[in-house]
Amino acid sequence: MRKILTLLIAALVLQTSIAQRTIVHCGQLVDPRKLQVLKEMSVIIEGNKVIDVQKGYAAAGAGDKIIDLKSRTVMPGLIDMHVHLESETNPNNYLNGFTWNTGDYAFQSVVFAERTLMSGFTTVRDLGGSGVNISLRNAINKELIKGPRIYTAGKAIATTGGHADPTNNYRRDLAGDPGPKEGVVNGVEDCAKAVRQRYKEGSDLIKITATGGVLSMAKDGSGAQFTEEEVRAIVAIAKDYGFKVAAHAHGAEGMKRAVLGGVNSIEHGTYMSEEVMELMKQHGTYLVPTIIAGKSSADSAKKPGYYPEIVRAKALVVGNYIQATFAKAYKVGVKIAFGTDAGVYAHGKNWMEFVYMTEAGMPILEAIRAATISAADLLGDDRLGALEKDKLADLIAVDGDPTKDVSSMGRVKFVMKNGVVYKNEN
Repeated sequence: MRKILTLLIAALVLQTSIAQRTIVHCGQLVDPRKLQVLKEMSVIIEGNKVIDVQKGYAAAGAGDKIIDLKSRTVMPGLIDMHVHLESETNPNNYLNGFTWNTGDYAFQSVVFAERTLMSGFTTVRDLGGSGVNISLRNAINKELIKGPRIYTAGKAIATTGGHADPTNNYRRDLAGDPGPKEGVVNGVEDCAKAVRQRYKEGSDLIKITATGGVLSMAKDGSGAQFTEEEVRAIVAIAKDYGFKVAAHAHGAEGMKRAVLGGVNSIEHGTYMSEEVMELMKQHGTYLVPTIIAGKSSADSAKKPGYYPEIVRAKALVVGNYIQATFAKAYKVGVKIAFGTDAGVYAHGKNWMEFVYMTEAGMPILEAIRAATISAADLLGDDRLGALEKDKLADLIAVDGDPTKDVSSMGRVKFVMKNGVVYKNEN
């Protein structure tokens, strides 16, 4: 009797296991590792993981679920390595900082997160906000709301008056003297405290503003704002906590200090010199170009009153350089990871970065690799970036063939994240 009961339990367990399988029939399947588009493939998923990828359309077993994407091009879930989910460009942004409460930013971030996921980006790196981005990540992880998997820097780290100083251009009696808790540092000790504060608050990585920026209320858009010693201190402490470090940088000197200081990525890279490109190759530093952000901010600057004058003057100039710099960096072999600076432009249009990357000379399959395999490498998460055995079941499908029409990247019809289907349009 006991033996029979054991066999029945084993059979039930086996049946339950089989019932959890999902077989995705793919008309075309992009393999970003090999830069290939494969015809008539099946991706087999159990729970939240890929367990096999097979040639042809695999037959369904008892209890298997079939998802028919035979008319679509399937690829791994896309990864955007530079977003800001708390906000979105509009002419009232600077005023909102004085009139909105934390809850206002939180509620709109929920909308932006879902829009990002539905556009095919199943993972993002949020590189700076007020701390709402940490709570947003937690809510998505708890499945309270829909959104991409988020790696967040929490509050970016700046120097006094630097790009991420939250009180730039404030009235003197309002500005005060923000310090490491607010993400403002001066000297090695402050740098260590700021990194530890980000750890305490629950960040996943560190973001520094190694140079001036375009949209901050400060006149300098490209000058170096950290010493190399300060960068090294941040990187050293970050390593203690298992953090990678991303460096916003427009000017060459600030980039050089950041690369020599050991950061993992340069964001934007607008005025990158050939010297910096060679240093990045030597150190294995990634470039996250954000071409769309440059173009969008330059376009917005042409609209009367959209930006304050101190911002408008920078946006008109800086935005026009990023695409050309990306083209040079790609050509000489700098490692590229996909990122857009979403929030500087309207969320959900992240796919347009693929258009600008291909315009600049990167083949679409390499651009997709930058948004999958390479992005996962920069994140340090080997569960992501490919549809291979034991990877997480993140996959999307688009209408059309990206190798023939890059705009098909904007026609996302199917989204699965972590084995869960969030979008399926016939």
